[in-house]
Amino acid sequence: MTNLHVTHHDHVATVTLARADMRNAFNDAVIAELTQTFIELGQCQDVRAIVLAAEGKAFCAGADLNWMRQMADYTREENIADAGKLADMLHVIYACPKPTVARIQGDVYAGGMGLVAACDIAVAVETAGFCLSEVKLGLIPATISPYVIRAMGARAAHRYFLTAERFSAQEALRIGFIHALVAEPETAQTESNQATTSDGSVSALDQKIAEITRALVQAGPQAVQSAKQLVMDIAEHAITPDLIAQTVEGIANIRASAEGKEGVQSFLQKRKPQWLS
Repeated sequence: MTNLHVTHHDHVATVTLARADMRNAFNDAVIAELTQTFIELGQCQDVRAIVLAAEGKAFCAGADLNWMRQMADYTREENIADAGKLADMLHVIYACPKPTVARIQGDVYAGGMGLVAACDIAVAVETAGFCLSEVKLGLIPATISPYVIRAMGARAAHRYFLTAERFSAQEALRIGFIHALVAEPETAQTESNQATTSDGSVSALDQKIAEITRALVQAGPQAVQSAKQLVMDIAEHAITPDLIAQTVEGIANIRASAEGKEGVQSFLQKRKPQWLS
């Protein structure tokens, strides 16, 4: 795989987004690789927990610009097929039988918010920023919405879906979008993807990730899997095929609309959209 690195250590698999030069933005290839990787790791008997990490300064900036350029001229039917693959990936991560932990070392935007929300647990450095930026492009965060709303709650979603404000890691913690927040000094990445501080010690982020994965690995594997399923069965409404289809149609419809096309084109062309003229 060219877009991901996968490592294994002490029953923990770490899946690392490896497109730092693109701020780990995803395209159809990344979506396909993430989907297949989480399916395989979910079935791997030796894996008891999965960490989703990223290289570089950003965790995930959402959709790749080149991919967005391709989508700009998609028909509604092509948008349905395209959004369906993203929806499948998010659901594979969300429903993975192994517990999942998002290791957030940098900014999270748009579709990246869906990746974080689809994980069971999320830990971020205090300098990370978060943003649901879709309405600035005349779009809506439809496909990621079932997971993001579950993670931050409907009240917070009303604000951040509508305003596209960037918010801090402290705010993400306050609204429950992330579970833990750590200070992060100047670090360097080691070959094992652990961040080390200037004195060679493991960073606070990796210490917290290790603490959480250790707890997951030490618990009964069937109990952890059943407990995860229990939460999904009981909390609010199930993410059903009908709900997923509804979100796929929602993003396809607005992508194909005049406003959606104008928003994306203005973003790609680095100009103000018509509604700001």
